[in-house]
Amino acid sequence: MNDMQWVVDAVLAFNDFVIFYFVSLNSIYLLLFVMSLGAALRFSREHFFSDSQQILKSDLTLPISILVAARDEELTILETVRSLLRVNYPEFEVIVVNDGSNDDTLGVLTSAYDLRKVDRVAKRSLDTQAVRAVYGSLSHGNLILVDKEQGGKHDALNAAINLSRYPLICSIDADSIIEEDALLRVVKPFVTHPDETVAAGGIVRIINGCQVEDGMVKNVALPNTALPILQAVEYLRGFLAGRLGWDAMGSLLIISGAFGVYRKEIVIRAGGYSGKTDSEDLELVVRIRRMMREERKKFRMVFVPDPVCWTEVPTNFGDLARQRSRWHRGLIQTLWSERKMLFNPRYGRVGLFVMPYFVFFEMLGPFIETLGYITILVSYVMGSLDREYLLLFLSVSVFYGVFLSAAAVFLEEVWFRRYPNWADIFKLLLFGLIENLGYRQALSLFKIKAVWDLLLRHRAWGDMERIRFLSASENGKPSK
Repeated sequence: MNDMQWVVDAVLAFNDFVIFYFVSLNSIYLLLFVMSLGAALRFSREHFFSDSQQILKSDLTLPISILVAARDEELTILETVRSLLRVNYPEFEVIVVNDGSNDDTLGVLTSAYDLRKVDRVAKRSLDTQAVRAVYGSLSHGNLILVDKEQGGKHDALNAAINLSRYPLICSIDADSIIEEDALLRVVKPFVTHPDETVAAGGIVRIINGCQVEDGMVKNVALPNTALPILQAVEYLRGFLAGRLGWDAMGSLLIISGAFGVYRKEIVIRAGGYSGKTDSEDLELVVRIRRMMREERKKFRMVFVPDPVCWTEVPTNFGDLARQRSRWHRGLIQTLWSERKMLFNPRYGRVGLFVMPYFVFFEMLGPFIETLGYITILVSYVMGSLDREYLLLFLSVSVFYGVFLSAAAVFLEEVWFRRYPNWADIFKLLLFGLIENLGYRQALSLFKIKAVWDLLLRHRAWGDMERIRFLSASENGKPSK
């Protein structure tokens, strides 16, 4: 027995470390939630009356180029473009880039909008794969379609930037729909702080289960299947109890690629979207932060919780695993490429606190959490696991996660109320409990696989099975 005592001591010591880790992580989550709560209260007071009309008429509201990178998106691209063409905004253009699609994305758009090849001068500020043709529409003068050789999402967005005419750019995913006044709301920081704001992001919600008609979400509802609902809870927590808190501390590090607005000249000066990582949106935000700090420029990157973008999420675990593996690979690659910022006071709070948080809790967290579950099991097998310790572990690792999920739903219901059906609110609360009993652990395994993929230099994007948006006349599942 003495020969095995060191094993028992090592397992118990690691268990103590895991408890300390979860207490530290949950303390940060609690701080973020408190900051998010305060930010939501301020946002509610400041936006009690909509000021969209003032922004619409303001001379400070800059024209904007909406960029859509599309590859094999024939099932959703029409509704996405319809939603973009009907946005309430004084001056804008929509640039869709067909990035070497294998399906009929190009044909669907050219047929629907009577697109014809046009000559359009592009300033080649960023290097991209070859552009085959540029198309324009007689019926929609602000719609441009670019057909190019496949180069990846980052390359497609850079090609759109080269062709764009306006000082602001907005990236939108090709399987997403934005609300009519979303642009007016998300550009408000550029109007109120025109000399400082370089980027702004809105909230992203899941469109699975919602009914869509003519580019508009007509009925907001949760889907009937479990996996998208679990992601709905996760998105609410990530945006309302996470990014809102980071923004309140002036330390926002992520602006979703599904809905982000940038000052174009800043993006070009930073080198545009990069293909060096698998998460081009995260990498761009961190790179811009580094550039602005090194230039000693005063700047703002903000999260605006009201403008909504609705996006499709994976409906099966295979697609989810590929998506989360890619996201985690992108996080690791970005942290490595910008490692000079880590613990560096030159980069302010981001260098001293935010980057270390993402290294120790986001990047390494899946390993520590998974090993924690394993050592708990080992402790039980060895007979060294007492009831008090097990309850403590469950409290800091599971029950606290349930509280944060419920808190995010609370923020959603009290201040934003996008889900009008009480049955959906109950579902969100129920799945906030279920999420911590298997789903979160599965995500940790997906992230661990991301490290394995990096070691093997696997960088496949991973296709996601697309589904046609549910129309307002349908009651069942959307057709594939």
